Amino acid sequence: MKNHASRFVALAATFALSLGAASIAHAQAADYPNKPIRMIVPFGAGSVTDQLARTVGSGLAEALGQSVVVENRPGAGGNIGAGFVAASAPDGYTLLMGAASTNAINPSLYKNLKFDPLKDFVPVANVASVTNVLVVNPELKVGTVAELIKALKGGSYSYASGGAGGSQHLSAELFKSMSSTEMVHIPYKGGSEPIPDLISNRVQVMFCNLPVCLPHIKSGKLVALGVTSSKRSPLLPEVPTIAEAGLPGYSVDGWFALFAPAKVPAEIVARLHDETAKLLAKPEVQDQIRRQGAEPNHSTQAEFARFVQAEHDKWAKVIQDANIRIE
Repeated sequence: MKNHASRFVALAATFALSLGAASIAHAQAADYPNKPIRMIVPFGAGSVTDQLARTVGSGLAEALGQSVVVENRPGAGGNIGAGFVAASAPDGYTLLMGAASTNAINPSLYKNLKFDPLKDFVPVANVASVTNVLVVNPELKVGTVAELIKALKGGSYSYASGGAGGSQHLSAELFKSMSSTEMVHIPYKGGSEPIPDLISNRVQVMFCNLPVCLPHIKSGKLVALGVTSSKRSPLLPEVPTIAEAGLPGYSVDGWFALFAPAKVPAEIVARLHDETAKLLAKPEVQDQIRRQGAEPNHSTQAEFARFVQAEHDKWAKVIQDANIRIE
């Protein structure tokens, strides 16, 4: 009887603790927000992630009635800022403006990552995407993706990127894998660093962030063969997607989204999602995002969570097949 009584007391205590935790979470949600919110950007000031964070932060501040302070914590491919948010209190007052790199790609790239982007975050809202564009030097004398693939199979060429493990690098590696071609990777220290060498034909190919290369495409110094996204870009409507242009199934979107630490009360996450969705539905906000070279995104929380998992799995395979590793 004593054992039964002890077990009952333990179960009752556990149930009471669960009720208490649920009550606290409900109270937090009902009172949220009652102080300023920090939005961490894991990249430098002026980056696309930073610009989007300030656009979303400003709109959320107005909707929530509390200031949203954007704070840059760059370094280690975004891992410093993302790790800071992962270790923060799950109360909804520290958020991450994450990206494909921080929340889907880096787990497969970095050997000693100190957080798990899938387990330590809850996806709040997809915000925007930025396409890369496949560009070549005019001296290569190719005008289509099919012509480039033929050239690559018949000669030795190099491609530039803004650094190992970034979207430009991985866009090229996926292209190589799907087209059964080879190119030599020449990494630089930033997304715009390779442009002079590309224009002067020191390197021949690049999967460039569209806003960076757009002026050089317009001037004729670079030739655009295709965009990496699943849809054509409004900024280059005449340029086909790479999938349309000869590589069916190819798709790379550099995306940016709002995340919260795991275990933030579901009511808070739902409110942040709903307010962000309302914000992104405003024409003036959509125009602002497009002026930044991005395309507004929207999905339900469940759709976005599935998307993040699919992106993680997709890039894990590309990185493993290409044997890419960053210590």
